[in-house]
Amino acid sequence: MSQPMAAKRAEELTHLLDLVEFADRIAYTYSGGQRRRLDVALGLMNRPTILFLDEPTTGLDPQNRANLWTQIRKLQKEGTTIFITTHYLEEADALCSRLAIIDNGLIIAEGTPEELKKRGSGDCITISIEDSEKNAPALIQFLEKIDFIHDVQYDNIHIRLYVKDGATAISKVLNILNQQQIVLITITLSAPSLDDVFLHETGHSLRDINAKGEEK
Repeated sequence: MSQPMAAKRAEELTHLLDLVEFADRIAYTYSGGQRRRLDVALGLMNRPTILFLDEPTTGLDPQNRANLWTQIRKLQKEGTTIFITTHYLEEADALCSRLAIIDNGLIIAEGTPEELKKRGSGDCITISIEDSEKNAPALIQFLEKIDFIHDVQYDNIHIRLYVKDGATAISKVLNILNQQQIVLITITLSAPSLDDVFLHETGHSLRDINAKGEEK
């Protein structure tokens, strides 16, 4: 790029990515969020039609993360195709028109966020119980035989029960726990999320992977 072209493009990007207020400062004085936006600006200088962002919001506070989401949406509206790798599944749900879940280097599920969530196992009842390490194995074995529960997942802390109609099933689950003399600590009911999809497709959560130090 010629110097005039580069200067014009730099000015456009400082406005697009809200860098104007500190554009005249030395880059090492920037905050983490400001540096992230500067990284994106550098990647956009030559007007790429495809942009790869590798975990762009890792380490950002909620305000800076929300701001970067806004800037990514602006780029999408301008026609840039963006590939994002992220461990924040709510981020993938909010920003991406198509997703691929990768486990151990292989794509195991692919589609739009809505398609993947519909592919899940219905409503999710999440419970935590007293003495989980001791009581969970036998309880899970029992729950897997119940007709209205079509999938059970366990992450060493929570037991997730996937059912068709959560509102109806939750009272039945409470009765089962009472019959099995299991002390309930917490119980929640939620519609399918990408976290549920990830857990269902891989059999483990992102927290499990990171705790073991395996490939992210």
